[in-house]
Amino acid sequence: MSATPINLAAKLAQIEQPWSPRVIAELNDYQFKLARLDGEFIWHAHEHTDEAFLVISGRLRIELPDDQQVELGEGELYVVPKGVLHRPIAEHPCEVLLIEPRGVVNTGDEGGELTAANDVWI
Repeated sequence: MSATPINLAAKLAQIEQPWSPRVIAELNDYQFKLARLDGEFIWHAHEHTDEAFLVISGRLRIELPDDQQVELGEGELYVVPKGVLHRPIAEHPCEVLLIEPRGVVNTGDEGGELTAANDVWI
């Protein structure tokens, strides 16, 4: 057990690639992941789990079915319910903290070139 706090800015400085979440901590079976987002992600869902987005810097739009969307600014949090199709979009680079169970693939069952390696710690 470490008695050292996690500095989010220092950890974010280690992330170069957008859409490549990196684990910074675990709580039981949940992981806290930092990511830089830039541009449009793919439509996807996580059938068995919710996914939390907390914007640290910048703005993030999450598109949902039926032309719904959620606009998030710095310090705002949104939880995408399990099984809900969604697409994150960052019109300008932004930084987020993701909270989700260990082993969740960032692209859900969609796969493709934006699928990031899982359980990569910084």
